[in-house]
Amino acid sequence: MLARAAVADSRARAALDASITDAFLPAEGRLDDRTRAALATLVEAMVGVVEGELTEYSMRLLGTRGARAAAERLIANPTPVAERLAAAGLLRDPDFAAECLSRVQLELLTASLPADAGADADTPSLLARLAQSSDRVVATAAAATMIGESQRRQLSEGRGLTSTGMPSTLHARLVWWVAAALRDRAADGLDDPAPLDRAIAEAALRNIAAHDADDRVEAATMRLAEAVDAQPVELPALLDEILRDRRLTVLAAFIAHALGARYELGRELLVDPAGDRLWLVLRALNVPRETIARLGFHLSEADPRRDVDAFADALDLAASIDPATARLAVAPLSLHPDFRAALLALDTLKDVR
Repeated sequence: MLARAAVADSRARAALDASITDAFLPAEGRLDDRTRAALATLVEAMVGVVEGELTEYSMRLLGTRGARAAAERLIANPTPVAERLAAAGLLRDPDFAAECLSRVQLELLTASLPADAGADADTPSLLARLAQSSDRVVATAAAATMIGESQRRQLSEGRGLTSTGMPSTLHARLVWWVAAALRDRAADGLDDPAPLDRAIAEAALRNIAAHDADDRVEAATMRLAEAVDAQPVELPALLDEILRDRRLTVLAAFIAHALGARYELGRELLVDPAGDRLWLVLRALNVPRETIARLGFHLSEADPRRDVDAFADALDLAASIDPATARLAVAPLSLHPDFRAALLALDTLKDVR
């Protein structure tokens, strides 16, 4: 009881610290309830699918190796793995949390986009037409994107996830976190945890090896953008049509490809409520004012954090900038993300000095 009381005291202090931190966050830094709930649902679902796969294969291995007690321990403790990971602070990993949050924000933004009155319901979407293209590379990438979108909708439609949909590095990180939590939960009371350790480690390695990051919808959309390889005169019309189809994942990929950057940057530009970088990038790509205006007003309607009046002013300013000047200004965005992060860190250090 003394040990439990000490743990409870520590948790209460941590909860109080978290509440104080949240209370003094500026409004723009605080997640709204919808985003917070969607983020929690996504993380719990991803942890759950990994936990289920590791548990099932580990129990199979332990059963065939005569370690029945260890197999029973794997499912004897009902404490959710996600809770253990959260309590340990692992889910606060900056790379993991940023990927999950960006993914959730783009999905919520997409779901909130207004229907385009100019869209013809009888006309197949751009993606559907590209999937029927005579260009095999384009058709394959478009079909993969449609499959990826369908899989990504599983959670919002109340179905369970079949994969984490994370980049390989982050998927592997999550798998090892879950493996450690399973081991920690099941090892208590075992005289020899070695068989348990071996089984869980083998299950984790098997899961990581089977994960194909190319199946992610983000990877598929980038392959599609590369296959289409929209030329400057083609890009505005394509962006318009993608927006009418309400496919922000595809829009992010086409913007990123046109800029010579990774998908993550295109997504980052779309979910940023300030929008200044996005308007400057579109100006650098010589996208017409009308297209920028349409995208800006659609995003403003979908995201309550955005200021429509501020966007109108930003639109006038962006339109006044020469595309060549805009290209020079946004050039650092296309740098390797680690290089860009290092440069930003140095700039921050200069500001402090």
